[in-house]
Amino acid sequence: MTRILVSDAISSEGLNILKSGGFEVDYIPDITPEDLVKEIGKYDGLVIRSRTTVTAEVFEAAKNLKVVGRAGVGLDNVDVAAATKKGVIVMNTPGGNTISTAEHSFAMLTSLARNIPQANASMHEGKWDKKKYVGVELHNKVLGIIGMGRIGGEVARRAQAYGMQIMAYDPFISQEVVKRLGITQATVDEIAAKADFITVHSPLNDATRGIVGAKQFEMMKPGVRVINCARGGIIDEEALLEAVKSGKVAGAALDVFTQEPLATDSPFRGFDNVILTPHLGASTSEAQEGVAKEVAEQIVDALSGKTIRNAANAPSVDPAILEQIRPFINLAQRMGTFMAQFMNCAAKELKVYYSGTVLDYPVASITTAAVIGFLEPLTEGSVNFVNAPSIAKDRGIEVTEMKSTKIYDFANLITLEIIADDGTKAWIGGSLLSSNNARIVMLNDKFFDVVPDGNLIVIENHDVPGIIGSVGTILGHHKINIAQMTWGRTHPGADAITVINVDQDVPKAVLDEIAESDDIISARCIRI
Repeated sequence: MTRILVSDAISSEGLNILKSGGFEVDYIPDITPEDLVKEIGKYDGLVIRSRTTVTAEVFEAAKNLKVVGRAGVGLDNVDVAAATKKGVIVMNTPGGNTISTAEHSFAMLTSLARNIPQANASMHEGKWDKKKYVGVELHNKVLGIIGMGRIGGEVARRAQAYGMQIMAYDPFISQEVVKRLGITQATVDEIAAKADFITVHSPLNDATRGIVGAKQFEMMKPGVRVINCARGGIIDEEALLEAVKSGKVAGAALDVFTQEPLATDSPFRGFDNVILTPHLGASTSEAQEGVAKEVAEQIVDALSGKTIRNAANAPSVDPAILEQIRPFINLAQRMGTFMAQFMNCAAKELKVYYSGTVLDYPVASITTAAVIGFLEPLTEGSVNFVNAPSIAKDRGIEVTEMKSTKIYDFANLITLEIIADDGTKAWIGGSLLSSNNARIVMLNDKFFDVVPDGNLIVIENHDVPGIIGSVGTILGHHKINIAQMTWGRTHPGADAITVINVDQDVPKAVLDEIAESDDIISARCIRI
Protein backbone atom coordinates (compact mmCIF):
# COMPACT_ATOMS: atom_id res chain seq x y z
CA MET A 1 0.00 0.00 0.00
CA THR A 2 1.10 3.56 -0.74
CA ARG A 3 2.37 5.23 2.44
CA ILE A 4 2.43 8.92 3.34
CA LEU A 5 4.32 10.58 6.18
CA VAL A 6 2.94 13.82 7.61
CA SER A 7 5.86 15.30 9.55
CA ASP A 8 4.33 18.63 10.59
CA ALA A 9 1.04 19.59 12.19
CA ILE A 10 -1.84 19.94 9.72
CA SER A 11 -5.61 20.02 10.16
CA SER A 12 -7.64 16.85 10.57
CA GLU A 13 -9.45 17.59 7.31
CA GLY A 14 -6.18 17.29 5.40
CA LEU A 15 -5.40 13.98 7.11
CA ASN A 16 -8.87 12.65 6.31
CA ILE A 17 -8.46 13.50 2.62
CA LEU A 18 -5.19 11.54 2.50
CA LYS A 19 -6.77 8.54 4.22
CA SER A 20 -9.85 8.62 2.00
CA GLY A 21 -7.53 8.39 -0.99
CA GLY A 22 -6.76 4.84 0.08
CA PHE A 23 -3.31 5.58 1.48
CA GLU A 24 -1.70 4.52 4.74
CA VAL A 25 -0.97 7.75 6.63
CA ASP A 26 1.53 8.14 9.48
CA TYR A 27 1.11 11.40 11.39
CA ILE A 28 4.38 12.23 13.23
CA PRO A 29 4.39 16.04 13.61
CA ASP A 30 7.35 16.05 16.00
CA ILE A 31 9.71 13.74 14.08
CA THR A 32 13.37 14.68 14.47
CA PRO A 33 15.67 15.33 11.50
CA GLU A 34 17.64 12.17 12.36
CA ASP A 35 14.53 10.00 12.48
CA LEU A 36 13.25 11.53 9.25
CA VAL A 37 16.36 10.29 7.46
CA LYS A 38 15.94 6.84 9.04
CA GLU A 39 12.23 6.48 8.28
CA ILE A 40 11.73 8.27 4.95
CA GLY A 41 12.65 5.19 2.90
CA LYS A 42 9.30 3.63 3.82
CA TYR A 43 7.20 6.37 2.27
CA ASP A 44 5.89 7.33 -1.16
CA GLY A 45 4.71 10.79 -0.08
CA LEU A 46 5.76 13.41 2.48
CA VAL A 47 3.63 16.30 3.75
CA ILE A 48 5.38 19.19 5.53
CA ARG A 49 4.93 22.76 6.68
CA SER A 50 7.74 25.11 7.68
CA ARG A 51 9.18 23.09 10.60
CA THR A 52 10.51 20.12 8.63
CA THR A 53 13.64 20.62 6.53
CA VAL A 54 13.94 18.21 3.62
CA THR A 55 17.65 18.07 2.83
CA ALA A 56 19.67 16.28 0.17
CA GLU A 57 20.43 13.65 2.81
CA VAL A 58 16.71 13.02 3.24
CA PHE A 59 16.21 12.64 -0.51
CA GLU A 60 19.19 10.30 -0.74
CA ALA A 61 17.56 8.04 1.86
CA ALA A 62 14.12 8.31 0.24
CA LYS A 63 14.21 5.21 -1.94
CA ASN A 64 10.46 5.19 -2.66
CA LEU A 65 9.56 8.86 -2.34
CA LYS A 66 7.60 10.30 -5.25
CA VAL A 67 6.18 13.57 -3.97
CA VAL A 68 6.73 16.18 -1.25
CA GLY A 69 3.80 18.48 -0.50
CA ARG A 70 4.35 21.76 1.36
CA ALA A 71 1.25 23.09 3.12
CA GLY A 72 2.14 26.70 2.42
CA VAL A 73 4.05 28.80 -0.08
CA GLY A 74 7.74 28.90 0.82
CA LEU A 75 10.04 26.10 -0.27
CA ASP A 76 13.29 27.35 1.26
CA ASN A 77 13.16 24.37 3.66
CA VAL A 78 13.21 21.90 0.75
CA ASP A 79 16.29 21.10 -1.36
CA VAL A 80 14.39 21.27 -4.64
CA ALA A 81 17.53 20.57 -6.71
CA ALA A 82 18.15 17.33 -4.78
CA ALA A 83 14.49 16.39 -5.22
CA THR A 84 14.71 16.97 -8.95
CA LYS A 85 17.77 14.76 -9.32
CA LYS A 86 15.93 11.99 -7.48
CA GLY A 87 12.81 12.47 -9.59
CA VAL A 88 10.68 13.60 -6.64
CA ILE A 89 7.91 16.10 -7.30
CA VAL A 90 7.88 19.09 -4.93
CA MET A 91 4.55 20.88 -4.57
CA ASN A 92 3.35 23.86 -2.58
CA THR A 93 -0.01 25.56 -2.05
CA PRO A 94 0.43 29.12 -3.27
CA GLY A 95 -3.22 30.10 -2.98
CA GLY A 96 -4.23 28.64 0.35
CA ASN A 97 -2.81 31.32 2.64
CA THR A 98 -2.87 34.33 0.31
CA ILE A 99 -5.61 36.25 2.08
CA SER A 100 -4.32 35.51 5.58
CA THR A 101 -0.79 36.64 4.74
CA ALA A 102 -2.01 39.76 2.94
CA GLU A 103 -4.22 40.66 5.89
CA HIS A 104 -1.38 40.13 8.37
CA SER A 105 0.90 42.30 6.24
CA PHE A 106 -1.66 45.07 6.21
CA ALA A 107 -2.27 44.69 9.93
CA MET A 108 1.48 45.18 10.43
CA LEU A 109 1.38 48.24 8.18
CA THR A 110 -1.48 49.87 10.09
CA SER A 111 0.12 48.94 13.40
CA LEU A 112 3.30 50.71 12.31
CA ALA A 113 1.37 53.78 11.22
CA ARG A 114 -0.56 54.12 14.50
CA ASN A 115 1.84 52.53 17.05
CA ILE A 116 -0.89 50.13 18.14
CA PRO A 117 1.25 47.39 19.79
CA GLN A 118 3.30 49.92 21.74
CA ALA A 119 0.23 51.82 22.92
CA ASN A 120 -1.44 48.56 23.93
CA ALA A 121 1.60 47.47 25.96
CA SER A 122 1.73 50.89 27.63
CA MET A 123 -1.93 50.69 28.61
CA HIS A 124 -1.41 47.25 30.15
CA GLU A 125 1.37 48.78 32.22
CA GLY A 126 -1.16 51.24 33.67
CA LYS A 127 0.01 54.23 31.62
CA TRP A 128 -1.87 56.79 29.52
CA ASP A 129 0.77 58.08 27.06
CA LYS A 130 -1.50 59.71 24.50
CA LYS A 131 1.10 62.15 23.17
CA LYS A 132 3.87 59.57 22.90
CA TYR A 133 2.09 57.47 20.29
CA VAL A 134 1.06 60.01 17.68
CA GLY A 135 0.92 58.21 14.35
CA VAL A 136 0.59 58.99 10.64
CA GLU A 137 -2.26 58.59 8.17
CA LEU A 138 -2.10 56.12 5.32
CA HIS A 139 -4.20 58.32 3.04
CA ASN A 140 -2.08 59.79 0.19
CA LYS A 141 1.04 57.97 1.40
CA VAL A 142 3.18 56.02 -1.08
CA LEU A 143 3.38 52.27 -0.53
CA GLY A 144 6.22 50.46 -2.27
CA ILE A 145 5.51 46.78 -2.91
CA ILE A 146 8.37 44.50 -3.93
CA GLY A 147 6.82 41.39 -5.45
CA MET A 148 3.39 41.59 -7.07
CA GLY A 149 2.27 37.99 -6.95
CA ARG A 150 -0.95 36.86 -5.30
CA ILE A 151 -0.12 38.31 -1.88
CA GLY A 152 1.39 41.53 -3.20
CA GLY A 153 -1.71 42.08 -5.32
CA GLU A 154 -4.03 41.60 -2.35
CA VAL A 155 -1.98 44.03 -0.27
CA ALA A 156 -2.19 46.58 -3.11
CA ARG A 157 -5.99 46.33 -3.22
CA ARG A 158 -6.27 46.92 0.51
CA ALA A 159 -3.86 49.84 0.40
CA GLN A 160 -5.82 51.46 -2.42
CA ALA A 161 -8.96 51.22 -0.29
CA TYR A 162 -7.10 53.40 2.24
CA GLY A 163 -6.23 55.92 -0.46
CA MET A 164 -2.55 54.96 -0.75
CA GLN A 165 -0.55 55.37 -3.95
CA ILE A 166 1.15 52.14 -5.08
CA MET A 167 4.64 51.78 -6.55
CA ALA A 168 5.47 48.19 -7.40
CA TYR A 169 8.53 46.24 -8.47
CA ASP A 170 8.17 42.82 -10.09
CA PRO A 171 10.17 41.80 -13.17
CA PHE A 172 7.44 39.36 -14.22
CA ILE A 173 4.38 41.58 -13.93
CA SER A 174 2.47 42.19 -17.16
CA GLN A 175 1.24 45.55 -18.39
CA GLU A 176 -2.29 44.16 -18.22
CA VAL A 177 -1.93 43.63 -14.45
CA VAL A 178 -0.35 47.07 -14.00
CA LYS A 179 -3.28 48.67 -15.80
CA ARG A 180 -5.92 46.58 -14.04
CA LEU A 181 -4.54 47.30 -10.57
CA GLY A 182 -3.87 50.97 -11.25
CA ILE A 183 -0.32 50.88 -9.92
CA THR A 184 2.96 52.47 -10.97
CA GLN A 185 5.84 50.22 -12.01
CA ALA A 186 9.18 51.12 -10.48
CA THR A 187 12.63 49.77 -9.74
CA VAL A 188 13.66 48.80 -6.22
CA ASP A 189 15.83 51.91 -6.03
CA GLU A 190 12.94 54.15 -7.13
CA ILE A 191 10.74 52.62 -4.45
CA ALA A 192 13.47 53.14 -1.85
CA ALA A 193 13.76 56.81 -2.75
CA LYS A 194 10.05 57.69 -2.85
CA ALA A 195 8.02 55.32 -0.67
CA ASP A 196 6.68 56.14 2.79
CA PHE A 197 6.05 52.45 3.49
CA ILE A 198 7.85 49.48 1.90
CA THR A 199 6.61 45.89 2.05
CA VAL A 200 8.18 42.83 0.42
CA HIS A 201 6.23 39.90 -1.05
CA SER A 202 8.69 38.08 -3.30
CA PRO A 203 10.08 34.56 -2.91
CA LEU A 204 13.55 34.18 -1.42
CA ASN A 205 16.10 33.24 -4.06
CA ASP A 206 19.47 34.40 -5.32
CA ALA A 207 17.88 37.35 -7.13
CA THR A 208 15.88 38.60 -4.12
CA ARG A 209 18.19 37.81 -1.20
CA GLY A 210 19.17 41.20 0.28
CA ILE A 211 17.29 43.07 -2.46
CA VAL A 212 16.61 45.75 0.15
CA GLY A 213 20.08 46.39 1.54
CA ALA A 214 22.40 49.11 2.79
CA LYS A 215 22.33 50.93 -0.56
CA GLN A 216 18.55 51.11 -0.54
CA PHE A 217 18.34 52.21 3.10
CA GLU A 218 20.78 55.00 2.32
CA MET A 219 18.42 56.19 -0.45
CA MET A 220 15.28 56.14 1.72
CA LYS A 221 13.75 59.30 3.10
CA PRO A 222 13.71 59.79 6.88
CA GLY A 223 10.68 58.30 8.58
CA VAL A 224 10.18 55.39 6.19
CA ARG A 225 8.49 52.28 7.58
CA VAL A 226 9.40 48.76 6.45
CA ILE A 227 7.39 45.49 6.57
CA ASN A 228 8.50 41.91 5.87
CA CYS A 229 5.91 39.14 6.06
CA ALA A 230 7.40 37.19 3.15
CA ARG A 231 10.76 35.53 3.85
CA GLY A 232 13.64 36.37 6.13
CA GLY A 233 16.64 37.52 4.12
CA ILE A 234 14.82 39.49 1.43
CA ILE A 235 15.56 42.55 3.55
CA ASP A 236 19.16 42.65 4.76
CA GLU A 237 18.64 42.42 8.53
CA GLU A 238 21.99 44.00 9.43
CA ALA A 239 21.31 46.96 7.16
CA LEU A 240 17.79 47.31 8.57
CA LEU A 241 19.14 47.23 12.12
CA GLU A 242 21.58 50.05 11.36
CA ALA A 243 18.80 52.08 9.72
CA VAL A 244 16.60 51.63 12.79
CA LYS A 245 19.46 52.62 15.10
CA SER A 246 20.20 55.75 13.07
CA GLY A 247 16.56 56.81 13.02
CA LYS A 248 16.32 56.71 9.22
CA VAL A 249 13.66 53.99 9.59
CA ALA A 250 10.84 55.17 11.84
CA GLY A 251 9.55 51.67 12.33
CA ALA A 252 9.81 48.11 11.10
CA ALA A 253 7.36 45.21 11.30
CA LEU A 254 8.85 41.74 10.90
CA ASP A 255 7.03 38.42 10.81
CA VAL A 256 9.89 36.42 9.26
CA PHE A 257 13.61 36.22 9.94
CA THR A 258 16.81 34.84 8.45
CA GLN A 259 17.06 32.43 11.37
CA GLU A 260 13.88 31.13 12.96
CA PRO A 261 12.98 31.05 15.78
CA LEU A 262 14.39 34.53 16.36
CA ALA A 263 17.22 34.41 18.89
CA THR A 264 16.26 35.48 22.39
CA ASP A 265 19.12 38.00 22.35
CA SER A 266 18.29 39.41 18.90
CA PRO A 267 18.92 43.18 18.90
CA PHE A 268 15.55 43.67 17.19
CA ARG A 269 13.89 42.74 20.48
CA GLY A 270 15.36 45.85 22.07
CA PHE A 271 13.62 48.43 19.87
CA ASP A 272 10.18 49.70 20.81
CA ASN A 273 9.52 50.79 17.21
CA VAL A 274 10.15 47.31 15.78
CA ILE A 275 7.02 45.13 15.77
CA LEU A 276 7.80 41.41 15.91
CA THR A 277 5.50 38.44 15.33
CA PRO A 278 6.54 34.75 15.25
CA HIS A 279 5.82 33.92 11.58
CA LEU A 280 2.06 34.36 11.88
CA GLY A 281 1.36 35.31 8.26
CA ALA A 282 -0.57 32.13 7.50
CA SER A 283 -1.66 31.46 11.07
CA THR A 284 -5.41 31.69 10.76
CA SER A 285 -7.79 28.79 11.13
CA GLU A 286 -9.04 29.39 7.60
CA ALA A 287 -5.55 29.37 6.08
CA GLN A 288 -4.39 26.32 8.03
CA GLU A 289 -7.43 24.36 6.96
CA GLY A 290 -7.16 25.66 3.40
CA VAL A 291 -3.51 24.73 2.82
CA ALA A 292 -3.94 21.34 4.52
CA LYS A 293 -6.91 20.51 2.33
CA GLU A 294 -5.19 21.79 -0.81
CA VAL A 295 -1.90 19.94 -0.29
CA ALA A 296 -3.73 16.72 0.61
CA GLU A 297 -5.79 16.87 -2.58
CA GLN A 298 -2.65 17.54 -4.63
CA ILE A 299 -0.82 14.61 -3.03
CA VAL A 300 -3.75 12.26 -3.67
CA ASP A 301 -3.93 13.32 -7.32
CA ALA A 302 -0.17 12.99 -7.84
CA LEU A 303 0.10 9.54 -6.25
CA SER A 304 -3.00 8.38 -8.14
CA GLY A 305 -1.46 9.26 -11.49
CA LYS A 306 -3.72 12.26 -12.05
CA THR A 307 -2.93 15.94 -12.41
CA ILE A 308 0.28 17.46 -11.02
CA ARG A 309 -0.57 20.89 -9.63
CA ASN A 310 1.58 23.65 -8.16
CA ALA A 311 4.81 21.72 -8.69
CA ALA A 312 8.04 23.65 -8.26
CA ASN A 313 10.04 21.25 -10.40
CA ALA A 314 7.58 19.81 -12.91
CA PRO A 315 5.09 21.31 -15.37
CA SER A 316 1.75 22.08 -13.74
CA VAL A 317 -1.16 21.89 -16.17
CA ASP A 318 -4.82 22.65 -15.65
CA PRO A 319 -6.70 19.32 -15.40
CA ALA A 320 -9.01 20.14 -18.32
CA ILE A 321 -6.05 21.13 -20.51
CA LEU A 322 -4.10 18.05 -19.43
CA GLU A 323 -6.84 15.75 -20.67
CA GLN A 324 -6.77 17.50 -24.04
CA ILE A 325 -2.99 17.30 -24.47
CA ARG A 326 -2.51 13.82 -22.99
CA PRO A 327 -2.65 12.16 -26.46
CA PHE A 328 0.08 14.56 -27.66
CA ILE A 329 2.13 13.75 -24.54
CA ASN A 330 1.83 10.02 -25.22
CA LEU A 331 2.74 10.49 -28.88
CA ALA A 332 5.79 12.63 -28.08
CA GLN A 333 7.08 10.11 -25.54
CA ARG A 334 6.74 7.27 -28.07
CA MET A 335 8.55 9.34 -30.67
CA GLY A 336 11.40 9.91 -28.22
CA THR A 337 11.58 6.19 -27.44
CA PHE A 338 11.68 5.41 -31.16
CA MET A 339 14.52 7.85 -31.83
CA ALA A 340 16.67 6.66 -28.92
CA GLN A 341 16.70 3.18 -30.44
CA PHE A 342 16.89 4.35 -34.05
CA MET A 343 19.90 6.61 -33.42
CA ASN A 344 21.52 4.46 -30.70
CA CYS A 345 24.25 7.01 -30.00
CA ALA A 346 25.04 9.94 -27.74
CA ALA A 347 23.09 13.10 -28.55
CA LYS A 348 23.99 16.74 -28.03
CA GLU A 349 20.73 18.37 -29.12
CA LEU A 350 17.06 17.48 -29.00
CA LYS A 351 14.75 19.83 -30.86
CA VAL A 352 10.96 19.67 -30.86
CA TYR A 353 9.04 21.55 -33.55
CA TYR A 354 5.30 22.19 -33.27
CA SER A 355 2.87 23.15 -36.00
CA GLY A 356 -0.88 23.17 -36.48
CA THR A 357 -3.53 22.72 -33.80
CA VAL A 358 -1.10 21.42 -31.17
CA LEU A 359 -0.04 25.06 -30.78
CA ASP A 360 -3.46 25.79 -29.29
CA TYR A 361 -2.13 24.21 -26.07
CA PRO A 362 0.85 24.69 -23.73
CA VAL A 363 3.59 22.46 -25.12
CA ALA A 364 6.14 22.33 -22.26
CA SER A 365 4.80 19.01 -20.98
CA ILE A 366 4.83 17.59 -24.50
CA THR A 367 8.48 18.56 -24.93
CA THR A 368 9.37 16.96 -21.60
CA ALA A 369 7.54 13.80 -22.66
CA ALA A 370 9.73 13.60 -25.77
CA VAL A 371 12.82 13.98 -23.56
CA ILE A 372 11.56 11.22 -21.24
CA GLY A 373 10.98 8.89 -24.17
CA PHE A 374 14.46 9.55 -25.54
CA LEU A 375 16.23 9.13 -22.20
CA GLU A 376 14.42 6.07 -20.82
CA PRO A 377 16.09 3.48 -23.07
CA LEU A 378 19.49 5.05 -22.35
CA THR A 379 19.26 5.64 -18.60
CA GLU A 380 19.43 3.44 -15.54
CA GLY A 381 16.77 4.32 -13.01
CA SER A 382 13.57 6.30 -13.28
CA VAL A 383 13.09 9.12 -15.76
CA ASN A 384 10.01 11.29 -15.24
CA PHE A 385 8.60 14.76 -15.73
CA VAL A 386 10.56 16.01 -12.73
CA ASN A 387 14.08 14.82 -13.45
CA ALA A 388 14.09 14.47 -17.25
CA PRO A 389 15.31 18.06 -17.91
CA SER A 390 18.01 17.65 -15.24
CA ILE A 391 19.17 14.30 -16.66
CA ALA A 392 19.28 15.76 -20.17
CA LYS A 393 21.39 18.66 -18.90
CA ASP A 394 23.75 16.31 -17.06
CA ARG A 395 24.20 14.35 -20.29
CA GLY A 396 25.00 17.53 -22.19
CA ILE A 397 21.81 17.42 -24.25
CA GLU A 398 20.42 20.83 -25.15
CA VAL A 399 16.63 20.78 -25.39
CA THR A 400 14.75 23.39 -27.43
CA GLU A 401 11.17 23.77 -28.61
CA MET A 402 10.07 25.84 -31.58
CA LYS A 403 7.05 26.70 -33.67
CA SER A 404 7.17 25.57 -37.27
CA THR A 405 5.18 26.43 -40.37
CA LYS A 406 5.91 23.02 -41.92
CA ILE A 407 2.71 21.05 -41.48
CA TYR A 408 2.32 19.37 -44.88
CA ASP A 409 -1.21 17.91 -45.05
CA PHE A 410 -1.62 17.29 -41.32
CA ALA A 411 -3.90 19.15 -38.92
CA ASN A 412 -1.14 18.93 -36.31
CA LEU A 413 2.47 17.86 -36.44
CA ILE A 414 5.18 17.27 -33.84
CA THR A 415 8.67 16.88 -35.27
CA LEU A 416 11.50 15.60 -33.08
CA GLU A 417 15.04 16.19 -34.34
CA ILE A 418 18.05 14.53 -32.72
CA ILE A 419 21.58 15.77 -33.36
CA ALA A 420 24.30 13.31 -32.36
CA ASP A 421 27.67 14.23 -30.89
CA ASP A 422 29.28 13.64 -34.28
CA GLY A 423 26.81 15.99 -35.99
CA THR A 424 24.62 13.26 -37.48
CA LYS A 425 20.97 14.30 -37.65
CA ALA A 426 17.73 12.36 -37.76
CA TRP A 427 14.14 13.41 -37.28
CA ILE A 428 10.73 11.89 -36.81
CA GLY A 429 7.27 13.36 -37.29
CA GLY A 430 4.10 12.40 -35.47
CA SER A 431 0.49 13.45 -35.77
CA LEU A 432 -2.84 12.81 -34.06
CA LEU A 433 -5.45 11.81 -36.62
CA SER A 434 -7.94 11.73 -33.74
CA SER A 435 -7.66 11.74 -29.95
CA ASN A 436 -6.86 8.01 -29.82
CA ASN A 437 -5.29 7.62 -33.23
CA ALA A 438 -1.60 8.58 -33.13
CA ARG A 439 0.70 7.99 -36.07
CA ILE A 440 4.36 8.32 -36.95
CA VAL A 441 4.07 10.04 -40.30
CA MET A 442 7.66 10.87 -41.15
CA LEU A 443 11.17 9.53 -40.61
CA ASN A 444 13.90 11.76 -41.98
CA ASP A 445 12.68 12.76 -45.44
CA LYS A 446 10.30 9.83 -45.93
CA PHE A 447 6.57 9.72 -45.16
CA PHE A 448 4.70 6.77 -43.61
CA ASP A 449 1.63 5.75 -41.69
CA VAL A 450 3.00 3.86 -38.67
CA VAL A 451 1.19 2.95 -35.45
CA PRO A 452 3.77 3.74 -32.70
CA ASP A 453 3.11 0.73 -30.50
CA GLY A 454 4.66 -2.63 -29.74
CA ASN A 455 7.50 -4.15 -31.78
CA LEU A 456 8.56 -2.36 -34.95
CA ILE A 457 11.09 -3.71 -37.46
CA VAL A 458 12.75 -0.73 -39.15
CA ILE A 459 14.65 -1.58 -42.32
CA GLU A 460 16.74 0.79 -44.40
CA ASN A 461 16.99 -0.67 -47.87
CA HIS A 462 17.64 -0.02 -51.54
CA ASP A 463 14.45 0.49 -53.51
CA VAL A 464 14.57 -2.68 -55.62
CA PRO A 465 12.03 -5.44 -56.33
CA GLY A 466 11.78 -8.39 -53.95
CA ILE A 467 12.59 -6.70 -50.64
CA ILE A 468 9.12 -7.02 -49.15
CA GLY A 469 8.75 -10.62 -50.29
CA SER A 470 12.09 -11.76 -48.93
CA VAL A 471 11.57 -10.07 -45.55
CA GLY A 472 8.06 -11.54 -45.29
CA THR A 473 9.41 -14.99 -46.03
CA ILE A 474 12.04 -14.74 -43.29
CA LEU A 475 9.51 -13.55 -40.73
CA GLY A 476 7.06 -16.27 -41.70
CA HIS A 477 9.78 -18.90 -41.36
CA HIS A 478 10.38 -17.74 -37.78
CA LYS A 479 6.63 -17.54 -37.06
CA ILE A 480 6.68 -13.78 -36.55
CA ASN A 481 3.30 -12.38 -37.54
CA ILE A 482 3.08 -9.10 -39.48
CA ALA A 483 0.39 -6.74 -38.15
CA GLN A 484 1.08 -3.83 -40.49
CA MET A 485 3.70 -2.86 -43.05
CA THR A 486 4.45 0.55 -44.50
CA TRP A 487 7.33 2.03 -46.42
CA GLY A 488 8.55 5.40 -47.59
CA ARG A 489 10.84 6.72 -50.30
CA THR A 490 11.55 10.11 -51.80
CA HIS A 491 11.39 8.87 -55.42
CA PRO A 492 11.63 5.55 -57.33
CA GLY A 493 15.06 3.96 -57.08
CA ALA A 494 16.12 6.00 -54.04
CA ASP A 495 16.93 4.39 -50.72
CA ALA A 496 13.79 3.54 -48.76
CA ILE A 497 12.72 2.80 -45.21
CA THR A 498 10.33 -0.04 -44.43
CA VAL A 499 8.56 -0.21 -41.07
CA ILE A 500 6.80 -3.42 -40.04
CA ASN A 501 4.57 -3.77 -36.95
CA VAL A 502 4.87 -7.36 -35.69
CA ASP A 503 3.11 -9.26 -32.92
CA GLN A 504 6.22 -10.87 -31.42
CA ASP A 505 9.62 -9.71 -30.25
CA VAL A 506 12.25 -10.10 -32.95
CA PRO A 507 15.46 -11.92 -31.96
CA LYS A 508 18.77 -10.47 -33.11
CA ALA A 509 19.39 -13.60 -35.20
CA VAL A 510 16.31 -12.83 -37.30
CA LEU A 511 17.43 -9.23 -37.81
CA ASP A 512 20.88 -10.47 -38.84
CA GLU A 513 19.27 -12.82 -41.35
CA ILE A 514 17.24 -9.96 -42.84
CA ALA A 515 20.37 -7.79 -43.06
CA GLU A 516 22.32 -10.47 -44.98
CA SER A 517 20.82 -9.26 -48.25
CA ASP A 518 23.03 -6.87 -50.22
CA ASP A 519 19.98 -4.66 -50.72
CA ILE A 520 19.39 -4.23 -46.98
CA ILE A 521 21.40 -1.39 -45.43
CA SER A 522 20.28 -2.03 -41.83
CA ALA A 523 17.60 -3.83 -39.85
CA ARG A 524 16.68 -3.20 -36.23
CA CYS A 525 13.80 -3.86 -33.84
CA ILE A 526 12.40 -0.87 -32.01
CA ARG A 527 10.28 -1.59 -28.95
CA ILE A 528 7.70 0.96 -27.85
